[in-house]
Amino acid sequence: MINSITNDEALQTAKLALDGLSLRQQAISNNLSNVDTPGYQAQTVDFESALQRSLKRLDRVELSATNSAHIGLRSSGTKFDITQRSGGTERADQNNVDIDTELIDMSETGIQYQAVSQQVTKKLSLLKAIATSR
Repeated sequence: MINSITNDEALQTAKLALDGLSLRQQAISNNLSNVDTPGYQAQTVDFESALQRSLKRLDRVELSATNSAHIGLRSSGTKFDITQRSGGTERADQNNVDIDTELIDMSETGIQYQAVSQQVTKKLSLLKAIATSR
């Protein structure tokens, strides 16, 4: 049985990474938007833990389904942990957003997103080249 491109484990892992990085960018944007909001606590997204859980699941030996009535072994949902950023200096108004930290995190997250996107593009280009070759 030929494995569908949508079931490709590398692409599924890359999608998970891109989703997590996108959510982290949203959290950083929220932090920057609330830099002057009294009582606001900076948030961060830990998608790496979800990614590690996903990769550990891929390392398991899985049984092949020989009948369409067989039950799949993989769980479909992956949860990203959104938590308050630890550390930082809390100001008198109880806000702990540090613009420098947020801008550094935004740059790092953007670079990571770009790197994963480029790898997905290369893999899809390779699959296209294989499919169109004679």
